[in-house]
Amino acid sequence: MEETISLKEIFEVLRKRIWMIIAVTGGAAVISAIVTFFVLTPTYQASTQFIVNQSASQQEESPYDINDIRTNVELINTYNVIIKSPAILDQVIQSLNLDISSDVLSNKIQVASAEQSQVVTVTVTDESRSMAVELANSTVETFQETIPDLMSVNNVNILSPAEEVENPQPVSPKPMLNIAIALVVGLMVGVGLAFLLEYLDNTVKTEQDIEKTLGLPLMGVISTVSEEDLGPETMNRQPSRASKVRGESVGT
Repeated sequence: MEETISLKEIFEVLRKRIWMIIAVTGGAAVISAIVTFFVLTPTYQASTQFIVNQSASQQEESPYDINDIRTNVELINTYNVIIKSPAILDQVIQSLNLDISSDVLSNKIQVASAEQSQVVTVTVTDESRSMAVELANSTVETFQETIPDLMSVNNVNILSPAEEVENPQPVSPKPMLNIAIALVVGLMVGVGLAFLLEYLDNTVKTEQDIEKTLGLPLMGVISTVSEEDLGPETMNRQPSRASKVRGESVGT
């Protein structure tokens, strides 16, 4: 026979272990805040853009047509690979005297361009804001100087270099987002733990538990009556055991 659980029973379980759920949720938020503010290292981003376009002298000799634009857009896919290659990054490392490999530097760089756009955005992520700016600008400048030798074409122009700003905000970690995620996860864990403990608790507490455990119908219930339940009037009408004893002594 399948067992079903009602909404009342669900709310009863949650009410019964509400403090445990709150403690787990709050603990998760506190741990997330500690890790975010004191353990994780903030990282910053700097972006620069270049456009794949003919130089002014080339435009005077042969004005652009639609085929040239289409060719430049198709070249961007190739440029996105070249700009993160050791041929470019090794020169950047050497010019900035960095003690890292080209693979490590490549992981710090993201190259993106909008669909059918001749503008390419190069974004660098680093623990130092100033270093991120230097890496972004040096990478694009080195790429611009090297691409004529590699592709025999001079069609890369820097559109907007990366610049340092006052009081830069780190892109990672994000405290509010991390704490919000920790609250949700902590709440889910707390609720799940509450139902798990309720499921593992096989003690008999109610009349329904007796019927489920023994499989027998309940014939009656003996209630416990306290002095508060009787009330002061009832207590005054009942002679105490001490008065009964004194009465018996007097009678004898």
